[in-house]
Amino acid sequence: MAAGLLDAAFRLASASRGRPAQPYLKRAVSTAYYALFEALARECADSFVGTGRARGTPAWVHVYRALEHGLAKGACLQARNLGLPPNIIAFADAFTALQEQRHRADYDPVARFSRADVIDWITLADAAIRSLRSVTRTERRYFAVLVLLRRR
Repeated sequence: MAAGLLDAAFRLASASRGRPAQPYLKRAVSTAYYALFEALARECADSFVGTGRARGTPAWVHVYRALEHGLAKGACLQARNLGLPPNIIAFADAFTALQEQRHRADYDPVARFSRADVIDWITLADAAIRSLRSVTRTERRYFAVLVLLRRR
């Protein structure tokens, strides 16, 4: 699904030959962030419940839906201090940066984006997802624990 969201973001950013309208660019930024969020939610559910037949079960859906934007961002901001692998740090950095851009796109009525910048954000999201998928299952599972569970 993340690939479909990235494709949709790219199509929105490329919607016209001339200067694209801001609503298309803003929606593209938001969609690129949600591609990251979806990839992380899927990774969490896969790590906790499993893949294949486990996908779509009530337990898998429950874990998938458990990811919270704020808690995930907080964990991503701590990634560098926790000695996580560089590819997870790359994902975490992209996640926090794109979440900030999504907030600008969705909530700042005067924010403006250029097509080139939006395509850069989409490209960053794509690279970040590939980075997350490139680390070991154990490393992805640890990251899933960090983004899903509050520290006490």
